[in-house]
Amino acid sequence: MNTKRTDWTEYARKSLAGECLSIEEGLALLEADNREVLSILQAAFMVREHYYGKKTKLNMIINAKSGLCPEDCGYCSQSIVSAAPIMKYSMLDKETLVAGARESLARKAGTYCIVASGKGPTDKELDQVLEAVREIRKTMPLKICACLGILKEGQAERLAEAGVHRYNHNLNTSKSNYPSITTTHTYDQRIDTVEMVKTHGMSPCSGVIIGMGETDHEIVEMAFALRELNADSIPVNFLNAIPGTPLASAGRTPAMKALKVLALFRFICPSKEIRVAGGREVNLRTLQPLSLYAANSLFVGDYLTTAGQEVTVDHHMIEDLGFEIELCAL
Repeated sequence: MNTKRTDWTEYARKSLAGECLSIEEGLALLEADNREVLSILQAAFMVREHYYGKKTKLNMIINAKSGLCPEDCGYCSQSIVSAAPIMKYSMLDKETLVAGARESLARKAGTYCIVASGKGPTDKELDQVLEAVREIRKTMPLKICACLGILKEGQAERLAEAGVHRYNHNLNTSKSNYPSITTTHTYDQRIDTVEMVKTHGMSPCSGVIIGMGETDHEIVEMAFALRELNADSIPVNFLNAIPGTPLASAGRTPAMKALKVLALFRFICPSKEIRVAGGREVNLRTLQPLSLYAANSLFVGDYLTTAGQEVTVDHHMIEDLGFEIELCAL
């Protein structure tokens, strides 16, 4: 544990000046004594406030296809290696996906995330999603993010033409840690999909899951990788270890460590949407409000197969901080 006092505002100054932290500076932040966390968050908030003020973006997920996945991702309850008792169903129809968009608006979410299990969409599955996207774009003031797995030639173009604003494909962990988490596809395949999305004009969304056996050095590497990838939106998930998955016995990330991780991503990717994402309720617990001094975005409602907290709790949390919900502006 590093007990040396650091002027964390220097991190904010460097970040705002476009200078990147060094690996050593990133490690110093993650290893800082917990007594430093409030000072770290104050410095992170200087950067967050510069780019986003006190506005907070809300996102809502619909699990458009559940389970039935041939991938062996160790963290996921929907994978082929999971014994978790989850609902399993094929791609939802257009009417259900459109109804989810209406619910997103009711929750004050400006981005509606259509997420499907599987390695990648079949053409039939893609058609179902595109029908819903076109209807939503005609009738609702929402940004649409799709997360359908690894895309084939031509699929990214079709998503963009239908009006999908953003495509999510998380890196999840560091390149060196990747084989211990997933073997049925590679880290480089994920990079390739994000790059394909960018070439077709969709906003790239890519993030991580903290708590899967990675080292602090690897956490810093993940932040640098997303900076290099130029991801516009970065969901920082904290593993919610689900019984029946290979990572079921993984411990939770301590709340103070989670806050330091969020600050690290803010300093390294200063102008990007940093989203405190899956697992925040389990890992941050009562310290969730502090996360928004570094992050400027969060999910409201449930995740894919795990429950989130009641939406009015999130609305009240934002209000009590003196922050405001950023409504969609298309």
